[in-house]
Amino acid sequence: MKRFVDQVVVITGAAHGIGEACALRFAEEGAAVACLDLAEEANEGTAVSCRNVGVEALAVMCDVTDDKGVKTAVSTVLKKWGRIDTLVASAGIYTGSPLTDVSRRQWQRTLDVNLTGVFLTNQAVAPVMMAQHSGSIINLSSMAGKTSWPASAEYSASKSGVIGLTRSVAMELAPYGATANAVCPGNTLTDMVRGVAGRVGALDGMTGEEWLQMRANDCPMKRLAEPWEIAGVIAFLASADSRYLTGQAIEVDGGMIMS
Repeated sequence: MKRFVDQVVVITGAAHGIGEACALRFAEEGAAVACLDLAEEANEGTAVSCRNVGVEALAVMCDVTDDKGVKTAVSTVLKKWGRIDTLVASAGIYTGSPLTDVSRRQWQRTLDVNLTGVFLTNQAVAPVMMAQHSGSIINLSSMAGKTSWPASAEYSASKSGVIGLTRSVAMELAPYGATANAVCPGNTLTDMVRGVAGRVGALDGMTGEEWLQMRANDCPMKRLAEPWEIAGVIAFLASADSRYLTGQAIEVDGGMIMS
């Protein structure tokens, strides 16, 4: 089923992980895809993979913390295709440390990428969707935005902020027929999470693999998510089947919040 033929999807953080999985999912369903990321070579690789399934794709160098850079990237997409139907704001970092070790610089950098970057991309795309009277924004939060663990203060704060931002954006877009929702993944097998596992696991005397297994055991399904599973939910939120769904923060966590 190709639900996004003749549609344009912009994805931040498209070079790796959930962002890359989203780019491929939307391409497979017929969308033209704009891949935005700082990792130039990997981002171009994602765009090539999209083109290989028969759609148009752009790789655009973009730092989501730079307001001018974000606006330029959006302008590039509009110049190419003239519209934006979906924004997936997936760019994010994890820098968790024990509370007493978090520097002001580390705190600010996490908020700059994870929260301000989402704000800037939403702000740049919203006028396009208002003018079109259609569109979907899907922001990547995290289960850390709904619950918290030790050594994650700055990450949890940033992801909680994404949920609040998304609700406000949803309120402003609603009169124009556009939607905004957040997705809150549990631990997902990405390079970022594997890096987190090594660092945070060491704080508890565990290897990265032991930490990942502990996190898998936290949820009733006893496994971690794959990026494509998160991408499937995001594609649903961009589809016509979700037109009356907005302002939500949807848990995709294998039941972790219940346990």
